[in-house]
Amino acid sequence: MTIAESSPNAAESAAPLVVRGFAIHRGFLDAPAQAALMAAVGRIWTEAPPLRPVTRWGKPLSVAMTSAGALGWTTDRRGYRYEPAQPDGRPWPPIPPMLLDLWQRVTGVPVLPDSCLVNLYRDGARMGLHQDRDEAELHWPVVSVSLGDEALFRIGNLERGGATESLWLQSGDVVVMAGAARLTHHGIDRIRPGSSALVPGGGRVNLTLRVVAPTA
Repeated sequence: MTIAESSPNAAESAAPLVVRGFAIHRGFLDAPAQAALMAAVGRIWTEAPPLRPVTRWGKPLSVAMTSAGALGWTTDRRGYRYEPAQPDGRPWPPIPPMLLDLWQRVTGVPVLPDSCLVNLYRDGARMGLHQDRDEAELHWPVVSVSLGDEALFRIGNLERGGATESLWLQSGDVVVMAGAARLTHHGIDRIRPGSSALVPGGGRVNLTLRVVAPTA
Protein backbone atom coordinates (compact mmCIF):
# COMPACT_ATOMS: atom_id res chain seq x y z
CA MET A 1 0.00 0.00 0.00
CA THR A 2 1.29 3.48 -0.88
CA ILE A 3 0.19 6.80 0.53
CA ALA A 4 -1.61 7.46 -2.74
CA GLU A 5 -3.61 4.23 -2.36
CA SER A 6 -4.94 5.19 1.07
CA SER A 7 -8.15 7.15 1.41
CA PRO A 8 -8.02 10.84 0.38
CA ASN A 9 -6.47 13.07 2.99
CA ALA A 10 -6.72 16.86 2.83
CA ALA A 11 -3.70 17.15 5.16
CA GLU A 12 -1.41 16.08 2.31
CA SER A 13 -2.14 19.26 0.37
CA ALA A 14 -2.30 21.58 3.38
CA ALA A 15 0.64 23.85 4.15
CA PRO A 16 2.75 22.47 7.01
CA LEU A 17 3.16 24.19 10.33
CA VAL A 18 6.71 25.57 10.43
CA VAL A 19 8.43 25.88 13.81
CA ARG A 20 12.08 26.99 13.79
CA GLY A 21 12.42 25.58 10.28
CA PHE A 22 10.82 22.22 11.11
CA ALA A 23 7.97 21.52 8.67
CA ILE A 24 5.24 19.70 10.62
CA HIS A 25 2.60 18.04 8.44
CA ARG A 26 -0.32 17.54 10.80
CA GLY A 27 -2.36 14.39 10.13
CA PHE A 28 -0.46 13.56 6.96
CA LEU A 29 -1.39 9.89 7.41
CA ASP A 30 -5.08 9.13 7.80
CA ALA A 31 -6.34 6.23 9.92
CA PRO A 32 -6.14 3.54 7.19
CA ALA A 33 -2.62 4.64 6.24
CA GLN A 34 -1.54 4.60 9.89
CA ALA A 35 -2.88 1.07 10.30
CA ALA A 36 -1.12 -0.08 7.13
CA LEU A 37 2.16 1.46 8.25
CA MET A 38 1.84 -0.05 11.73
CA ALA A 39 1.40 -3.46 10.08
CA ALA A 40 4.60 -2.82 8.11
CA VAL A 41 6.39 -1.94 11.36
CA GLY A 42 5.20 -5.25 12.80
CA ARG A 43 6.86 -7.06 9.89
CA ILE A 44 10.09 -5.15 10.55
CA TRP A 45 9.95 -6.20 14.21
CA THR A 46 9.53 -9.84 13.18
CA GLU A 47 12.82 -9.70 11.25
CA ALA A 48 14.63 -7.24 13.54
CA PRO A 49 13.16 -7.08 17.07
CA PRO A 50 13.59 -3.74 18.88
CA LEU A 51 16.26 -3.66 21.57
CA ARG A 52 17.32 -1.11 24.15
CA PRO A 53 20.94 -0.26 23.26
CA VAL A 54 23.45 1.31 25.62
CA THR A 55 25.38 4.53 25.22
CA ARG A 56 29.16 4.70 25.12
CA TRP A 57 28.96 5.26 28.88
CA GLY A 58 27.11 1.96 29.36
CA LYS A 59 23.72 3.50 30.19
CA PRO A 60 20.74 1.84 28.46
CA LEU A 61 18.43 4.11 26.49
CA SER A 62 14.80 4.30 27.59
CA VAL A 63 13.74 3.86 23.95
CA ALA A 64 13.81 0.46 22.21
CA MET A 65 15.26 0.60 18.69
CA THR A 66 15.63 -1.30 15.46
CA SER A 67 16.13 -0.32 11.82
CA ALA A 68 15.21 -1.00 8.23
CA GLY A 69 17.18 -0.31 5.06
CA ALA A 70 20.76 -0.82 3.97
CA LEU A 71 22.13 0.76 7.15
CA GLY A 72 20.87 0.76 10.72
CA TRP A 73 21.76 3.26 13.44
CA THR A 74 23.12 1.80 16.64
CA THR A 75 24.94 2.71 19.81
CA ASP A 76 27.07 0.79 22.27
CA ARG A 77 30.28 1.35 24.22
CA ARG A 78 32.06 2.01 20.90
CA GLY A 79 29.81 5.01 20.25
CA TYR A 80 27.12 6.08 17.80
CA ARG A 81 27.29 4.78 14.23
CA TYR A 82 25.51 3.06 11.35
CA GLU A 83 25.94 -0.64 10.70
CA PRO A 84 25.06 -2.73 7.60
CA ALA A 85 23.74 -5.62 9.70
CA GLN A 86 21.99 -6.43 12.95
CA PRO A 87 24.09 -7.47 15.97
CA ASP A 88 23.51 -11.14 15.04
CA GLY A 89 24.81 -10.56 11.50
CA ARG A 90 21.49 -10.64 9.68
CA PRO A 91 20.77 -7.77 7.25
CA TRP A 92 18.23 -5.19 8.24
CA PRO A 93 14.79 -5.66 6.66
CA PRO A 94 13.96 -3.39 3.71
CA ILE A 95 12.32 -0.01 4.16
CA PRO A 96 8.58 -0.42 3.46
CA PRO A 97 7.58 1.01 0.05
CA MET A 98 4.91 3.07 1.79
CA LEU A 99 7.64 5.01 3.61
CA LEU A 100 9.67 5.54 0.45
CA ASP A 101 6.54 6.96 -1.19
CA LEU A 102 5.98 9.23 1.81
CA TRP A 103 9.60 10.45 1.63
CA GLN A 104 9.20 11.47 -2.01
CA ARG A 105 5.93 13.26 -1.30
CA VAL A 106 7.21 15.41 1.57
CA THR A 107 10.80 16.07 0.41
CA GLY A 108 10.88 16.04 -3.40
CA VAL A 109 14.62 15.29 -3.32
CA PRO A 110 16.18 13.06 -6.04
CA VAL A 111 17.51 10.36 -3.69
CA LEU A 112 15.78 7.81 -1.48
CA PRO A 113 16.67 7.13 2.16
CA ASP A 114 18.91 4.16 2.86
CA SER A 115 18.10 4.00 6.58
CA CYS A 116 14.95 4.00 8.68
CA LEU A 117 15.37 4.08 12.45
CA VAL A 118 12.36 2.56 14.23
CA ASN A 119 12.02 3.79 17.81
CA LEU A 120 9.51 2.36 20.29
CA TYR A 121 8.52 4.60 23.19
CA ARG A 122 6.67 2.91 26.03
CA ASP A 123 5.45 4.82 29.09
CA GLY A 124 8.38 6.68 30.64
CA ALA A 125 10.62 6.65 27.58
CA ARG A 126 12.14 9.87 26.30
CA MET A 127 14.85 11.17 23.98
CA GLY A 128 17.09 14.03 25.05
CA LEU A 129 17.93 16.98 22.84
CA HIS A 130 20.27 15.85 20.07
CA GLN A 131 21.37 16.51 16.49
CA ASP A 132 21.16 14.07 13.58
CA ARG A 133 24.74 14.34 12.35
CA ASP A 134 26.14 10.81 11.91
CA GLU A 135 25.40 10.79 8.17
CA ALA A 136 28.02 11.26 5.43
CA GLU A 137 26.25 14.25 3.85
CA LEU A 138 24.22 16.63 5.98
CA HIS A 139 22.35 18.52 3.26
CA TRP A 140 19.75 15.79 2.72
CA PRO A 141 16.57 16.14 4.81
CA VAL A 142 15.49 13.96 7.71
CA VAL A 143 11.86 12.80 7.84
CA SER A 144 10.17 11.69 11.06
CA VAL A 145 6.82 9.85 11.19
CA SER A 146 4.74 9.47 14.37
CA LEU A 147 2.45 6.53 15.10
CA GLY A 148 0.53 5.80 18.29
CA ASP A 149 0.58 7.81 21.50
CA GLU A 150 1.06 11.56 21.40
CA ALA A 151 4.58 12.81 22.15
CA LEU A 152 5.84 16.14 23.48
CA PHE A 153 8.38 17.23 20.86
CA ARG A 154 10.98 19.79 21.90
CA ILE A 155 12.86 21.95 19.38
CA GLY A 156 16.04 23.71 20.43
CA ASN A 157 18.78 25.52 18.57
CA LEU A 158 21.81 24.82 16.39
CA GLU A 159 23.98 25.11 19.47
CA ARG A 160 23.20 23.51 22.82
CA GLY A 161 21.35 25.68 25.31
CA GLY A 162 19.02 28.62 24.86
CA ALA A 163 15.26 28.82 24.73
CA THR A 164 13.28 25.92 23.28
CA GLU A 165 9.77 25.39 21.93
CA SER A 166 7.57 22.33 22.45
CA LEU A 167 4.47 20.92 20.79
CA TRP A 168 2.52 17.68 20.88
CA LEU A 169 2.92 15.33 17.92
CA GLN A 170 0.00 13.05 17.18
CA SER A 171 -0.31 9.77 15.33
CA GLY A 172 -0.07 10.39 11.59
CA ASP A 173 2.03 13.56 11.89
CA VAL A 174 5.13 13.85 9.70
CA VAL A 175 8.05 16.19 10.47
CA VAL A 176 10.63 17.25 7.85
CA MET A 177 13.97 18.64 9.02
CA ALA A 178 15.72 20.35 6.12
CA GLY A 179 17.84 23.36 5.28
CA ALA A 180 18.84 25.41 8.29
CA ALA A 181 16.79 23.13 10.56
CA ARG A 182 18.69 20.00 9.52
CA LEU A 183 21.11 20.25 12.45
CA THR A 184 18.82 21.84 15.01
CA HIS A 185 18.68 20.07 18.37
CA HIS A 186 15.41 18.26 19.07
CA GLY A 187 14.04 15.55 21.33
CA ILE A 188 11.02 13.90 22.96
CA ASP A 189 10.27 14.88 26.57
CA ARG A 190 7.55 12.30 27.17
CA ILE A 191 4.62 10.50 25.63
CA ARG A 192 0.96 10.64 26.63
CA PRO A 193 0.16 7.00 27.50
CA GLY A 194 -3.20 5.73 26.31
CA SER A 195 -3.80 8.57 23.83
CA SER A 196 -3.83 6.02 20.99
CA ALA A 197 -4.60 2.33 20.62
CA LEU A 198 -2.62 1.91 17.39
CA VAL A 199 0.61 0.38 18.74
CA PRO A 200 0.26 -3.17 20.13
CA GLY A 201 1.00 -3.06 23.85
CA GLY A 202 0.67 0.72 23.89
CA GLY A 203 3.17 3.47 23.29
CA ARG A 204 4.54 5.42 20.36
CA VAL A 205 6.48 4.38 17.28
CA ASN A 206 8.71 6.92 15.56
CA LEU A 207 10.17 6.18 12.13
CA THR A 208 13.09 8.37 11.06
CA LEU A 209 14.20 8.28 7.42
CA ARG A 210 17.69 9.41 6.48
CA VAL A 211 20.18 9.37 3.61
CA VAL A 212 23.30 7.96 5.28
CA ALA A 213 25.85 6.81 2.67
CA PRO A 214 27.64 9.24 0.33
CA THR A 215 25.63 10.00 -2.80
CA ALA A 216 28.33 11.63 -4.96
